[in-house]
Amino acid sequence: MQAASPHQTAHAPRQLRRAVTSSFLGSVIEYYDFLLYSTAAAVVFPHVFFSDLGPTAATLASFTTFATGYLARPLGGIVFGHFGDRLGRKRMLVVTMSLMGVASFLIGALPTYGQAGTLAPVCLLLLRIVQGVAVGGEWGGAVLLSAEHATGRRGLWASFTNAGAPFGMAVSTVAMSVTSAAVGEDAFLSWGWRIPFLLSVVLLAIGLFVRVRVTETPVFARAEREQKTLASAPRRSLPLWDVLRHHPRVLLLGIGVGLSAFVFQGTVTTFLISYAVQGGFPRQTVLNSLAVSSTLAVAGIIGWSALSDRRGRRPVVMAGAVAVGAYAFALFPLVDTGSTGLLVLALILGQSLVHPMMYGPLAALYTELFSTRSRYTGASLGYQIAGLGAGFAPLLFTEVQADAGSGAMLLVSAIIAGFCLLTVVCLALLGETSRTDLTTGTGADAPARLPVDGRPETAQAS
Repeated sequence: MQAASPHQTAHAPRQLRRAVTSSFLGSVIEYYDFLLYSTAAAVVFPHVFFSDLGPTAATLASFTTFATGYLARPLGGIVFGHFGDRLGRKRMLVVTMSLMGVASFLIGALPTYGQAGTLAPVCLLLLRIVQGVAVGGEWGGAVLLSAEHATGRRGLWASFTNAGAPFGMAVSTVAMSVTSAAVGEDAFLSWGWRIPFLLSVVLLAIGLFVRVRVTETPVFARAEREQKTLASAPRRSLPLWDVLRHHPRVLLLGIGVGLSAFVFQGTVTTFLISYAVQGGFPRQTVLNSLAVSSTLAVAGIIGWSALSDRRGRRPVVMAGAVAVGAYAFALFPLVDTGSTGLLVLALILGQSLVHPMMYGPLAALYTELFSTRSRYTGASLGYQIAGLGAGFAPLLFTEVQADAGSGAMLLVSAIIAGFCLLTVVCLALLGETSRTDLTTGTGADAPARLPVDGRPETAQAS
C-alpha cells in the first residue's frame, strides 16, 4: 500500500472537521424539516388539514401522515444507499438535502382542507413521503462521511450526525414557538404555521454551501482504487443483495437493537407533546420544554457516544435500554402531576439523559456492521427500519390511550419496556462492534477484529 504524503496527512484532519461539520449541519437541517412535521402533526395539522373530523380522529389522521414519513425512510435508505455504495457518499448527500428542503418548503405552501378539500391532506401525505425518502438517504451517508474520515474515536465523530436530530428538533420547536408567540393563536393556525416550513429554503442554501466543500471519504476512495487495479476483480453484486445474502442476521439484530430507541423517541417528542396538551398544559409551555430537552440532548448524545469509544457500544447501549425501560413507568406519572417543573424534568430525563445512551452510539454501531461496498445500504436499511418505531409509536399509543381506559398509560409504559428488553437480547447476540476496522472493507461478519490495543480478536457478531 502506498504511504500517505505529508500533504495528505495534513489534509486529513481538515477534511474530518469539514465532514463532521457537514454531517452535523446536514442532520440539523434534515431533522429540522422532518421533525418540524412532528410538532405540527401534534398541535396544528389536526385543525388545518383534518378539520372535518372529531378531535381524536383528527389527531389519529395527523399521526398517520406523520408515520408515512417513517415508512418511506427504508425506501430512501435502499435507493440512496445503492447509489452511495456505487457512486460515493458525497453525491447522494447533496441530492437528499435538496429533496428535503424543497419538500418542506412546499408543505408550507399547501392549501388547507377548507381551501382545497381532500386534495390538501393528499398532497400533505405525498410530500411527507418525499421527506421520508430524503431523510432515509441522508442519515447513512452523513454518518459514513464522518465515520469513514475518522481514524480514531469513531463513536464520537459519527455521533454528531445523531446529535443533529435533537438540535434540529430544538430549532424547529423554537421556530414554531416564536412564530406562534409573534402572530397569536388564531393567526398561527390560519397562516403562521407556514413560516417555519418556508424557512427551509434558507437552511437548504446554507447546508449545500458547506456540503459541497467536503471530499469523498478515504475508505470509499480506497475501495474504488482497489476495484480498478484488480484486473480480475469479480463483478460487484447489488449492495442490497449483498446485505440480504451475506448479512441477514446482523441486519435483523441491528434493527432489534435500535427499535426501542426510536419507540421512545417517538413517545417523548411526539406522543407526549399531544398527551401533555390534552392534559391541560399550554401548548407554548410544552413546546418550550421540548426545546430545552432537545438542546440538552445534543450533549447527552455526544457524551455517551464518546464513552462508547472507551467502554464499547454494547455496555453503553445496554445500560441505556435498561434505564429507559425503567424510566418509562415514571414518565407519564410525572406529566400527570400537572406541574410545569415536573414536565420539564420528565422531558430532560427522558430525552437528554437516558435516551441518548441508546441513541448516540447507534451511529457508529450501524457503520461497523457492514462491509464498505454495502455499508451505506446496510447501515441505512437497519437504522431506517428500526426508525419505524418512532413513526408508529405515537399512532399505536394514541389508539391504546383511546381504548384501554384508566390503565392506558401503564400499558404504554409496559410496551416501551418490552422493546427495551428486545434491545438487550439483540445486543447480547450481536456482540461488541467498536473494534471493527472499517478500512479492511469487511463488516461485522468478518472473522477478525482490530481492538484498541492493536491485538486481533475473534469477532463476536457472527
